[in-house]
Amino acid sequence: MTAWATAWATAWATSMGDQHGASLADRVEDELRRGIGHGAWQPGDLLPSEGELATRFEVSRTVVREAMSRLRAAGLVETRRGRGSFVLTRPAAQDFAHSLGTVRSLHDRLQLLELRRGIEVEAAALAAARRTPATLAAVDTALRRTAAVRGSASDAVEADFAFHRAIAVAAANRFYLDLLDTLGAGAITRPYAAGPDPGHLDKVFDEHRRIRDAIFAGDALSAAAAMRTHLDASRARLTG
Repeated sequence: MTAWATAWATAWATSMGDQHGASLADRVEDELRRGIGHGAWQPGDLLPSEGELATRFEVSRTVVREAMSRLRAAGLVETRRGRGSFVLTRPAAQDFAHSLGTVRSLHDRLQLLELRRGIEVEAAALAAARRTPATLAAVDTALRRTAAVRGSASDAVEADFAFHRAIAVAAANRFYLDLLDTLGAGAITRPYAAGPDPGHLDKVFDEHRRIRDAIFAGDALSAAAAMRTHLDASRARLTG
C-alpha cells in the first residue's frame, strides 16, 4: 500500500464521523472511489480483502460487498474467484457528476459553496466586462423572477439558479456555463430545505440586486465583490 493509501485510511474515521443522509455502503463506495482515483491502488492492484476493508471502515462484510458490487457495476474493479478484487481502471473525469450526487452533509454543502465562490466571483466580473444588451436583459429578467417567488421551495431554487446561470451566460465563456450547468440547481437547494422563508428571500433578492447593478454599471470589481458577499452570506445562512 502506498503512503497516500495509509494516510487515506487513517482519515476514514474522520469522514465516517458525519453520516447524515448517507448509508454506510455509500460511504465505503465513495472512499474506495477516491482511493482508486487518487492512486492508492493502481489498475491491476489487488484491493484489501473483504474482511480487511470491513475492519478498516468499521462496517460489516455485507456493507463492503454492497460497495464492491457497485464498483464492479461501474467497471472499476473485477472480482476473481479465490483471488480477490482487482482494480481495472481509475474513475473517469466525468465522475465529478457522481461526486455531486454524494453531496449530503453540511460539510459537503460548505465545500460546494467554496467551489461556487471560486467560479462565480470571476464569472460576475467577466459578465460586467462583457455584458451585452441581450445578456443584461436576461440577468434582469432572472432577477425579477427571484423577486416574484413566494411559493414552493422548488420554485425558489429554480429562480435562484436561473439568476446565477444568467450571469454565467453573460460571462461569455462557455466553460463557466458548462460547469455551472453540471453543478445544477441542486447546488442551492439547502437554504430552501424547509420551504422558502420571506425574510430569507428578501435577503437573497437584495444580494442579487447588488450583483445585477454592478454588472449593469460595467464595474467588474464591484460585481465580483457583490458575488463574493452573496456567497459568503449564503455560507453564513447555512451555518447560522
